[in-house]
Amino acid sequence: MKIGLHIADFTFPDGPAGLRDDLSRIVTTAEEAGFGRVSVMDHLWQIGPLGPPEHEMLEAYTTLGYLAALTSEVELVSWVTAVVYREPGMLAKLVSTLDVLSGGRAWLGIGAAWNEAEARGLGLPFPPTAERFERLEETLQICLQMWSENDGPFEGTHYRLDRTLNSPQPVRRPHPPILIGGSGEKKTLRLVAKYAQACNLFPTPELERKLDVLRGHCEREGRDYDDIEKTVMMGFDPGEQGQNIDAILDKLRRYARLGIAQAHGIVPGVWKLTPLTMLGKEVVPAIADL
Repeated sequence: MKIGLHIADFTFPDGPAGLRDDLSRIVTTAEEAGFGRVSVMDHLWQIGPLGPPEHEMLEAYTTLGYLAALTSEVELVSWVTAVVYREPGMLAKLVSTLDVLSGGRAWLGIGAAWNEAEARGLGLPFPPTAERFERLEETLQICLQMWSENDGPFEGTHYRLDRTLNSPQPVRRPHPPILIGGSGEKKTLRLVAKYAQACNLFPTPELERKLDVLRGHCEREGRDYDDIEKTVMMGFDPGEQGQNIDAILDKLRRYARLGIAQAHGIVPGVWKLTPLTMLGKEVVPAIADL
């Protein structure tokens, strides 16, 4: 089992002028501490649970490109890309570029999008829910076609591409892994079973049932359930003196028994760096064999 760092708040004490240096220290410390994956949100405004919309927020793929240059081992992912914020052909190209420049460490994290106020505020498309899921499935099909030897046209309900040429292809073969965020039982988990290499679920009392639903979709799609990496999003607050470490380990052991391979989440006060080094010392080695 591994843990991953989710960077969702860029409002650090030194402000925008110090943000680059703070972010550099955070991601390099996380890699040294043994975190397996680093993600950033695909939002353009801060989201309600973390602060007001006016707080600092960096564009996801520009940020991931910067992080790729600072690191050599951690995998990099937008957690998760809002499907309607970028045209599918451009999205496939962005992830391909990130994969090439990171030496094969890019993931495509993607979901149906939810922040209507953000999208409307910046003039981005935000169709009804059913259409967003239709666009999500077509986007997955387009990305997979662009990451294959087939550079022919794509004709869908919402997207039409005359030629799906993509050069250079990603370093990671057969393609960068796909993680689909969300736990909707009828649509999202069906798409996971059909297209993805990983899912992301929330650690609620329904977690075990959601996994059973995913297993059922895999059976219907003819997919091996064990081929899909199961991840959960949770918080990692070790406490000032490490007083929360045992509780974190108890949770991770419980999730591992359910087949969760990676826990991913926010570390409060991450800019202090000490929480990262504490997690690296006390948690990373303790869960390595789970």
